[in-house]
Amino acid sequence: MPALCRDCLTAFEGAARCPACRSPRVIAHPELFDLSIAHMDCDAFYASVEKRDNPELADKPVIVGGAKRGVVSTACYIARTYGVHSAMPMFRALKLCPGAVVIRPRGSAYAAASRHIRAMMEELTPVIEPLSLDEAFLDLTGTARLHHAPPAVMLAGLVRRMERELRLSGSIGLSHNKFLAKIASDIDKPRGFSVIGRAETADFLRDRPVRLIWGVGQAFQESLERAGIRTFDDLRRWDRKELHARFGTSGDRLWHLARGEDRRRVQRDAPMKSILNETTFFEDTADADILDGHIWRLAEKVSDRAKARDIAGRVVTLKLKRANHALLTRRISLDDATQMADRIYRTAAGLMAQVRDPGPFRLIGVGLSELCPASGGDLSGDLLDPQAGVRARAERAADAIRARFGADAIIKGRALR
Repeated sequence: MPALCRDCLTAFEGAARCPACRSPRVIAHPELFDLSIAHMDCDAFYASVEKRDNPELADKPVIVGGAKRGVVSTACYIARTYGVHSAMPMFRALKLCPGAVVIRPRGSAYAAASRHIRAMMEELTPVIEPLSLDEAFLDLTGTARLHHAPPAVMLAGLVRRMERELRLSGSIGLSHNKFLAKIASDIDKPRGFSVIGRAETADFLRDRPVRLIWGVGQAFQESLERAGIRTFDDLRRWDRKELHARFGTSGDRLWHLARGEDRRRVQRDAPMKSILNETTFFEDTADADILDGHIWRLAEKVSDRAKARDIAGRVVTLKLKRANHALLTRRISLDDATQMADRIYRTAAGLMAQVRDPGPFRLIGVGLSELCPASGGDLSGDLLDPQAGVRARAERAADAIRARFGADAIIKGRALR
């Protein structure tokens, strides 16, 4: 069976250890050197960057996220052993892991690390589709002739190089389409390398839960369960027309994915249509002060993502989910595009002030859409708010200070609510 040493990149016929360096970190699979669609996902990216930049945190549980009323952005693997996970309310995370070191996100540091990783990917293939700062699809079809090595070897070399040069680790999923590559990358984290071949696709999916399907959230999962669909086997028993009749276009997509079929291509720099960050509360709330604090933290996250990609947006959206799961959405178009947290926050807070529903709410989100290059944003100022330009300059200065001295160098008071 074809095998590869992930430490020295030696290719050989299957064995428990590498014959060249004796490393046990060997990946073996019948289709290992025939597959070319990959998903690379960094391991606990934000927390890993923080540990890299501050070696004193190496053996400590680290949580990256907001203040006590915020949510967890990323938890390191030590913190995860206590049950902490992304999107968990911070107060609950600290109950589970009271000794955790909590660090506010440093968007500029994560964006810089992401750019280094992207540059490494560009050396392997031009066909890269980023999903976020810390994950991307890669299509290495036809690159073996250029690199004189199959895609699996180049991917193992990528994560090895990330560890040696950036001191950051990642996990690889390798398969014959995007759907399966993304599933594979999460099988053996951290520092994983998993393969799902064509021949084994049906057997691999058979008893696995449909929540593995990217985009199947809690509400959709509940709809599927009401239809008796919990596993891929359950899904395969449905007729294609019946699925379409019950779930619309999503039903047709489910029919194909149930069979491991995904015809989507890896698209280089697929245009981002919108940026949305949201948080689900551990307990429903109607507290205006709590909601306002979350609007600020979400606006900061949206702003960080926009700044990392050097884009801006002309439409700000506020999203609320009532206790009965009903959605309420408000949006407004700006005179010119923005990427500034202050402006996104003030606009979203204004939308919140117009909401007549007293709550309580179980989810809140802030988004930015109608995206464009940042060079076209924040240019005209605001005649009704002459201090807007002053605040924008202050925000740029604060970004520079945080990038140099850490996320806690400057913290706005509203971030503590």
